[in-house]
Amino acid sequence: MSGNGTTVALMWEARATEGRGAELLEWARARAGELARPPLRSELLRAPQDRVLVITWWEGAYGDDLPELPEPDAAAITRPVHRWRFESLGPADR
Repeated sequence: MSGNGTTVALMWEARATEGRGAELLEWARARAGELARPPLRSELLRAPQDRVLVITWWEGAYGDDLPELPEPDAAAITRPVHRWRFESLGPADR
């Protein structure tokens, strides 16, 4: 960690194969609980078409090595996982 007070959000998004949305959701929930260290915050979201999104927030700089969720079994998803990394700039209403 950089110790400079910045926050990084990691986003992990996958789309389950037909009929496996609940399974992917529970898989992501379990993997988020098994990260090498706990994030400052995490959130699990779902969307139509059995899409699952996990956002974790970490103290550190944009380029820091941070724990990330792995790829699920290829048979459980329709495409490779999408991953994004963002540096927090603070509340949007300020």
